[in-house]
Amino acid sequence: MVVAPVEVCGIRRPSQQHFPASTGYPATVSEETIRLELDDSGVSVNLPAPAGPHDQVQGVPYRPVEFRDDDLPAALERSAKWLREAQNWLGEPIDVIAVHLDYDDREGAPYYDLKLMCNEEDLAGAPIAIRRLNTGPAGPVA
Repeated sequence: MVVAPVEVCGIRRPSQQHFPASTGYPATVSEETIRLELDDSGVSVNLPAPAGPHDQVQGVPYRPVEFRDDDLPAALERSAKWLREAQNWLGEPIDVIAVHLDYDDREGAPYYDLKLMCNEEDLAGAPIAIRRLNTGPAGPVA
């Protein structure tokens, strides 16, 4: 296991002293640097390990792509349209591990919260970069 300290810069956290009672939201936001101790899989070294012999924290990171709307069919249609566009850009299917549907019943918020849990490397364009490395001026490298 490799422990790599990582500094996360620009984390936006609400200032604890500025919460107007009328809104419930922070009035100001401060920026600070947070130092994280991560292992080679990118999780905290202090994260408790799962207890079972076949349990694990998986090494493939997934990131939610969110679609919020009061109209569920509209959110589903937008997610499908985005997925097609993203796959065309990537040149291969996006690795989606889960579709999560939740709701938000706060006043003024869109009711439905649809999330596609997508592979972070796909969203970063890693397959495109790999293809570029493997393709020279004369075509693919054997």
